[in-house]
Amino acid sequence: MESLYQILGIPFGWLLYALFRMGIHNYAALIVIITLVTRIIMIPSSIAQQKGMAKTQRIQSKIRKIQQKYAGDQKKIQEETQNLYQREGYNPMGSGCAPMVVQFILLFGLIGVIYYPLSNFLHISEAEVAALKEAVKALGASVKFDRLLELEVFKHIDTLAENGVKGVSPETLALIKQVGFKIGPISLGDVPKENGVGIIWIIPVLSFLSTIGSSIYSMIKQKQSGTGGGQMGKSMGCMTVFMAAISLMFVVQYPVGIGVYWIASSVFALISSVIIGQIYTPKKMLAKLMVDETIERRSRENNIKFAVNNKEEK
Repeated sequence: MESLYQILGIPFGWLLYALFRMGIHNYAALIVIITLVTRIIMIPSSIAQQKGMAKTQRIQSKIRKIQQKYAGDQKKIQEETQNLYQREGYNPMGSGCAPMVVQFILLFGLIGVIYYPLSNFLHISEAEVAALKEAVKALGASVKFDRLLELEVFKHIDTLAENGVKGVSPETLALIKQVGFKIGPISLGDVPKENGVGIIWIIPVLSFLSTIGSSIYSMIKQKQSGTGGGQMGKSMGCMTVFMAAISLMFVVQYPVGIGVYWIASSVFALISSVIIGQIYTPKKMLAKLMVDETIERRSRENNIKFAVNNKEEK
């Protein structure tokens, strides 16, 4: 897992560094900006999900007709339902995965950048990073994992810069001092689980609430469109609780910077869902889908007639 963090942290580190060089020195702000950019890139995927919901609504009306026609014959219902899926080119399990994959790639990339800010973000040489780690150890910094030592450098940077560190240039120390690695009194490198009860726990609470809020909104919209009832509705409810629990677990056990990402991601996801939901309403999407299906069916019929006519002429 550590190697995955480091590998995915490299490209995200360069993106953050580019923004840093543009004058944005607060690390939390950098995380929020890159999260926003990622959400904007994912807008086409979100629109595709809206189309998928319309397709599901259309399919479910046809499934209900099959269930009514073959009531009591479960085998026939399953057979006709599968035939319907094949005719419509519909895969009930094929939607919704891409956004989740992108979100976890971003998550692991940011973990890599947050754990290794000197290496992946500021691109300080290995020799200087090693010297800085030894320097914070000498100051009495005690951490459970070696990966947290780079974060300790930011906590003690004022002392290190004042006294100097053998093998580290003054320019490097000045560069590290430019990074705003705090949100008020909270350091982005602090881990809530290891800091006891305090103001730091506002981050896990906000993360949990923002995730629940975003998920509940999506669930309500799907129920309104007719795609979130029955067993699917129950599954969505379980997924809502599961995702909120996962966010809480990550934010409690990982540095605060992960919590900043998760909160920003949930908030931007909610805003995106609201805007896209207003522009691409289920009724509009369903109407467009029906028009597209009609055009496609007539096109197939015309092609068949054209082929038959050509065959008769020959």
